[in-house]
Amino acid sequence: MAGIPLYFVDLQDDLDDFGFEDYGPDCDSMRITAFLDIPGQDNLAPLARLEKYAFSDNIFNRQIIARGLLDVFRDFSHNDEDYLTVMAIVVRLSEDTEPTVRTELMEQIPPIAIFLQESRPNFPTAFSEYLMPIVVRYLTDPNNQVRKASQESLVILLEQGLISQNDIENKVCPILLDLSAPESDDEYKVEAVNIICKMASMVNKSTVECLLLPRFCELCGDGKLFQVRKVCAANFGDICNAVGQEATEKSLIPKFFELCSDSVWGMRKACAECFMAVSYTTSPEIRRSKLSPLFISLISDPCRWVRQAAFQSLGPFISTFANPSSAGLYIREDGTLSIRPSSPRPTGSHTNATPCSSEEPMENKSESMTDGPSNNCTSCSENSAARRERSVAHINSEIDLTRLAESDRVGSRVAQDTKDCQVSHCRGMNSKVQSAEDVFNTFLYWRPPLPDISQDLELLQCKTEMHEESCSEAICSNCVASSEIKKVLQSLQEHMDDPDVQAQVQVLSAALRAAHLDSVNDCEVKQDEEANSGSQEEASLLDPDHSTGNEGILSLSPTQGETIEPSIPTIMKNVAVEELLNGTDKALETEDNDSPFEEDKSKLQDIIPQPLLDQYLSMTDPARAQTVDTEIAKHCAYSLPGVALTLGRQNWHCLKDTYETLASDVQWKVRRTLAFSIHELAVILGDQLTAADLVPIFNGFLKDLDEVRIGVLKHLYDFLKLLHADKRREYLYQLQEFVVTDNSRNWRFRYELAEQLILILELYNPNDVYDYLRHIALTLCSDKVSEVRWISFKLVVAILQKFYANSANSLGLNFINELIVRFRHCSKWVGRQAFAFICQAVVEEECMPANHFVEHLLPSLLSLASDPVPNVRVLLAKALRQTLLEKAYFRSVGNPHLEAVEETVLILQADRDQDVAFFATVKPKHQTVHITSLEKQN
Repeated sequence: MAGIPLYFVDLQDDLDDFGFEDYGPDCDSMRITAFLDIPGQDNLAPLARLEKYAFSDNIFNRQIIARGLLDVFRDFSHNDEDYLTVMAIVVRLSEDTEPTVRTELMEQIPPIAIFLQESRPNFPTAFSEYLMPIVVRYLTDPNNQVRKASQESLVILLEQGLISQNDIENKVCPILLDLSAPESDDEYKVEAVNIICKMASMVNKSTVECLLLPRFCELCGDGKLFQVRKVCAANFGDICNAVGQEATEKSLIPKFFELCSDSVWGMRKACAECFMAVSYTTSPEIRRSKLSPLFISLISDPCRWVRQAAFQSLGPFISTFANPSSAGLYIREDGTLSIRPSSPRPTGSHTNATPCSSEEPMENKSESMTDGPSNNCTSCSENSAARRERSVAHINSEIDLTRLAESDRVGSRVAQDTKDCQVSHCRGMNSKVQSAEDVFNTFLYWRPPLPDISQDLELLQCKTEMHEESCSEAICSNCVASSEIKKVLQSLQEHMDDPDVQAQVQVLSAALRAAHLDSVNDCEVKQDEEANSGSQEEASLLDPDHSTGNEGILSLSPTQGETIEPSIPTIMKNVAVEELLNGTDKALETEDNDSPFEEDKSKLQDIIPQPLLDQYLSMTDPARAQTVDTEIAKHCAYSLPGVALTLGRQNWHCLKDTYETLASDVQWKVRRTLAFSIHELAVILGDQLTAADLVPIFNGFLKDLDEVRIGVLKHLYDFLKLLHADKRREYLYQLQEFVVTDNSRNWRFRYELAEQLILILELYNPNDVYDYLRHIALTLCSDKVSEVRWISFKLVVAILQKFYANSANSLGLNFINELIVRFRHCSKWVGRQAFAFICQAVVEEECMPANHFVEHLLPSLLSLASDPVPNVRVLLAKALRQTLLEKAYFRSVGNPHLEAVEETVLILQADRDQDVAFFATVKPKHQTVHITSLEKQN
């Protein structure tokens, strides 16, 4: 009773002397302002008494009034006059000189506003006129605690939508702009920018863009306080999301670049953490051309903490490049994301060869075989140039992403021109041979027709122009690459103490030498090839006798049917071409073996900028763990499904080695992360890649630590359903390995296994369930932990339902007999209790026909009425009274089994144990008789 002195009244005492010193925390659950209803000797009305205590000299009295304002409004809101009087008292109380009173008042404004919105029709006007000015005024209160309470109340009111748009634009925003002005106090400025960032997502886009965005951009460049810039950097993504793409690219991206290059490392770290949110609101072009190089600079930042934050955000940033069309995704009718099967893309060599072969008629096989070596040589030289071009492009991508895109476009145009030229040449040669055969007749037999060399001259001129253009482009590209590499090397000289910078300098130095050698080799190789091909063509043009003689020999053979040996010049020409081809192949093999970027060729793709992918793949490097973050591999594993979804299954080869490295990582946390997401990755890759690349890793996880196996076990059904039936059947025997754990006390592991087996039943036929899963279910039913046993009983019921749903009645009967032997006749009362629960669940789930139940299970169930253990009889009473007798089948008149059930219930009602008698007598809450499928089958 010591906690209720507030409500104790001695009529002989004066209320002025009552005080509230004994007011304790136990009264918080009571109505704080109940003292206003006390009939005293002052003859004051409740409102007058409220005003008296609201402006009392006792601080605690005023504090109690402020704390109980919600109760006051509940009491006086029904009368308009009283309602306005209370509002006036609140306004006067808001001017109290005591900070604790003002704080208590401000904390009550949000609940008061919510109550008035529900009960008062004129709430918007009253709130705007009386309460909103208090909230705004307290934002500039000299007391820090009052300001914090006001800021929290303002955010709550904005979240609930209680502030009108007019008040936001004319009352809230002006005061925030004043507090965040350059001449404002530093502490107020930091608080104001915090509120601006929080309310940006709660008001409409036009308000943020017109009123708050210009000031936010100014605060991003505040050179006086780094705390202001840090708040802006930390909330940059929310502001971008609030204003949209257009305003982000126009106003915010330049400020973001400034923050990413700020001299304070905390700013750069905050930018790295919100990089994904910023990228999400930009266009793909800005994301690729501007944000990607900016992110690369953060990854190579001199500060370790910035690099650590950047690598943690690398995977999420890559995921913003996801494109449904390129990743092979589509949206189903229900709104879920699915993967569209995509056919493998043909390689460049097949693409170039297909047009010529399709255009080539069957009768010109001999000529096509003669021209084959030259075409092959051309394609080989193109492949060599493409490889060198990719190597240079790979180096350039580390420096400037825009030049990478430009070089890719130039290379594609050159390749297309070369392809078109080859196709036109094949068509020209075919038409030339056809015309020669058409004009030949016996009259012209003594003199073969002169060859038409106009097309050859045009082809020679075309090759010369292409050689000059490609050579100039290659030299220009290599010069640009060399100059850019030199600039980067100069900028890195200041940070040579960092091991990462030293490694980067070594790579760029090697790239500089490679670019110089490539530029020289390209020109020399192209000049040699052009000289050889030019000399051969000139020889054929200047010595027409050989060509005409060869054509005459070929034209004679169909007529005379004689076998003509080729001439010596033709043999020498073929030998020379073959030697040139072999030499080119050897040169290409040497180049492939010596190229330092040969290993990276399999990692090339065009979905995301290559430097980002290279940095992501480097997260598995052990050196990164020492120089960046010891858990960098875990971050890589965590974001790998998102990166794989972005690249699509056609680019899985880029991530395959990295995934295998992570799967064999020494840290179990890394493997655990992969185990929890392997089922999602299987959906992304499809059944073929899953069977080839993920199944071996999945098998390794099955034999790992329990901390890793639990990740596989939680999504075991999701992974197995993606496999083919024959592959899925291989795991039947391995499922029993989950029963054995490293720690026998880890019962939740076995509980999860039982839950997954209930889902897995649909993936296998009844025979497999009986041969493999039945043993696991019975083992779990005998577990030491009751939670595992109860969920295992549900698994047993699901197995029975599986048998009878698939018309495997013989298997179901065998299983029932095994249950009777194992549980009904169990020596331990826990087993007999489990049998009663299983029978009750069988009836509830209707997993077997009623006639089968009454024939095979009901007699054994009723025999439990004489069990010596009360716990068994209690569960029997529940099963009979709450389940069986509620089914229409057992309540139907004339049922031969109803009498036996009712007799057993009467025996249980007279049981000497009170609990057994109670559950046998009590009726269930729902008396509705359900017409179920049990009766329909009979």
